[in-house]
Amino acid sequence: MNILQKPTLITALGVLMFAFTAKINAQKKENNFKNLIQYVDPMIGTAKMGHTYPGATVPFGSVQLSPETDTIAYGLNGKYNGEVYKYCAGYQYEDKTIVGFSHTHFSGTGHSDLGDFLIMPTTGKLQLNPGVASKPLSGYRSAFSHSTEKAEPAYYSVLLEDHNIKAELTATTRVGMHQYTFPKSDEAHIILDLTSGIYNYDKKNVWTFVRVENDTLVTGYRQTNGWARTRTVYFAMSFSKPIKSYGQAALEKSVYRGFWGRFDQTKNFPEMAGQNLKLFFDFDTNEGEKIKIKMALSPVSSAGALENMKKEIPDWDFERVKKQSQEVWNKELNKIQIETIQKEDLVNFYTAMYHAFLGPTEYMDLDGNYKGLDMNVHKAESFKNYTSYSLWDTYRALHPLFNIVQPSRNADMISSMLAHSDQSVHKMLPIWSHYANENWCMIGYHSVSVIADAIVKGNVNFDAEKALQACVNTAKVPYFDGLEYYMKKGYVPEDKNGSSVSKTLEYAYDDWAIAQAAKKLGKTDIYNEFIERSKNYKNVYDEKTGFMRPKLNDGTFKKEFDPLDTHGQGFIEGNSWNYSLYVPQDPADMIKMMGGNEKFKIRLDSLFNMHLPDKYFENTEDITRDGIIGNYVHGNEPSHHVVYLYNWTDSPWKSQDKIRMILKKMYRNGADGLGGNDDFGQMSAWYIFSSLGFYPVAPGSDEYALGSPLVKKGIFNLENGKIFEVETVNQSDKNVFVSKVLLNGKELTKPFLKHADVINGGKITFYMCAKPNKKNYQN
Repeated sequence: MNILQKPTLITALGVLMFAFTAKINAQKKENNFKNLIQYVDPMIGTAKMGHTYPGATVPFGSVQLSPETDTIAYGLNGKYNGEVYKYCAGYQYEDKTIVGFSHTHFSGTGHSDLGDFLIMPTTGKLQLNPGVASKPLSGYRSAFSHSTEKAEPAYYSVLLEDHNIKAELTATTRVGMHQYTFPKSDEAHIILDLTSGIYNYDKKNVWTFVRVENDTLVTGYRQTNGWARTRTVYFAMSFSKPIKSYGQAALEKSVYRGFWGRFDQTKNFPEMAGQNLKLFFDFDTNEGEKIKIKMALSPVSSAGALENMKKEIPDWDFERVKKQSQEVWNKELNKIQIETIQKEDLVNFYTAMYHAFLGPTEYMDLDGNYKGLDMNVHKAESFKNYTSYSLWDTYRALHPLFNIVQPSRNADMISSMLAHSDQSVHKMLPIWSHYANENWCMIGYHSVSVIADAIVKGNVNFDAEKALQACVNTAKVPYFDGLEYYMKKGYVPEDKNGSSVSKTLEYAYDDWAIAQAAKKLGKTDIYNEFIERSKNYKNVYDEKTGFMRPKLNDGTFKKEFDPLDTHGQGFIEGNSWNYSLYVPQDPADMIKMMGGNEKFKIRLDSLFNMHLPDKYFENTEDITRDGIIGNYVHGNEPSHHVVYLYNWTDSPWKSQDKIRMILKKMYRNGADGLGGNDDFGQMSAWYIFSSLGFYPVAPGSDEYALGSPLVKKGIFNLENGKIFEVETVNQSDKNVFVSKVLLNGKELTKPFLKHADVINGGKITFYMCAKPNKKNYQN
């Protein structure tokens, strides 16, 4: 043998051995999978302000097939109807009727849209209006009972009592599958209501179009003007049984009808178009007969939807689809395996993981085509395109969680953000975007936090330098939300732009995040510019009152000021008491600015111990007493890092019992188990991190702050094949304090953990005790 061939042979054998070993390890991991979907309760958060939905979906799926329990309109007598706020996810646990099952939903948000393609099976006299909840028989809606309702990952079922129909739902990424078990009837109907939607109002529907292609296939699209002002969703709908007859509600009157009047379009006419279409499909059914429906979605075309259907659900085996989709969920949930003392903690944890993996959602056909922000069709060549970025919420903990357990997806999400920036006429990264639209909701430019966190932590399967430049461009658009003033003055003046203090503080944090990414990439000029901008929080701090306070254009502080009030004080979704603690990029300097260690501890103690009178939040939609501990507002995001700030004092132990208190008080089993909007998984991500004993106070840093873990044991099955283990010794409901922490057998002297220590695998051990160890971390 030629000696030059030996290394090649050895290399080839090495590659084969590596592949074989990797396959064996993967099989071992697969064999170690636990049945974790049994601990997920999709009903958690469906009551009060959780704003979650109970229906069928897969991780990050394009389809969220879920019941709607009412048809509350966004407007009432020409004004905003506050009742609609309860229906951000379409479902409220306290309701007694179901109006149908639609295919798109947001999870846990405080504003809404979607609710596309509502389907409702009925029997008896045809009714094409939903009726009202107080009189279910007045329309096609039906009474239901929670006793016959079942919600699991990728599966939902309920008995529609007024029609005696059992409804079952499951889904793949792009296809929702329905299974309806009918009684014997020669008046069985499937209603497709294209006027229905979440946060609905007159003329929200711009246009709908439907073709009956044959006796089992229907295609079309719906265009709406809502939170996303130019949103088009295409569909292909297939029945398992030929349609007997079909039609639509009486056409709207119009000044111009063209020459369509020569046809009777209300019955068996295969082409339908209008702003408000309500369709029906008639069948004869035997007792116990199942009619199945596949509804596939596409952002591009009905042809794309049909291809998605053919590839994702090529048959009519409902149970196979359900089983397959639940296996996908189980694989995702097994990325973190935990042991707890109480079963309810398992339910809270894995429901939190379930909610954390609902979004952002995939937004492209199987061939990679999607509609971009410029309304043109693009193709995602080397990444999966995602949509629905609730970034004001999710930059804090959800995306940092993804950098540990979903690094490939998170990198694809950033690539999607960069595509958004390329397609933007403003050349800006997403603020709050969904379905090829920017809706500009909330403040800050927190895409830069997500990007910086990934760059600093080494999760850079994207063009990092391009991403940094996109961050810089976004931070310099003068006409965006007070940025012109912020760049000139170092703060946003309240008399020029509202919520000015919140904006100044969040811009300053985002600027720090840009600086960290620049530092990592060796861009000194960018680092210097943005690290200086990151100090702008000092410009809205009032030494006399000790609070962040709105400043006017002339440089003076606004005279009328109440640090407990959430309205008219320069803040958004928070008060000065909470927002004054928002300097996650430099807690040490903030503590010094506020009087030093002792004064700051007293301040933090007071936050948790004081009483916030009802008058300060009685007119705030998304905050109720359920989400408040003292004056600490856990039911909204600006305070999520606050309990960990004790780690920057000489008393880290003060955070530990409070973390455990929050975990128990704000997260419970049951429909009302969330203390506030889940906000696309941010509330859930806080729970996951805190249950495991650490939290990302400042995304963009490679450090986590340590707390008090709730679990007995936690195992991260990392994407790189390594394992990071969290272990607690003497864990109990009383032992909420930490006496010492070992990392890979070596005692930690500071209450922080490096990202590399997690992602490279290893073991952290918390020794728990009933009384605080006031000397801990003081070596």
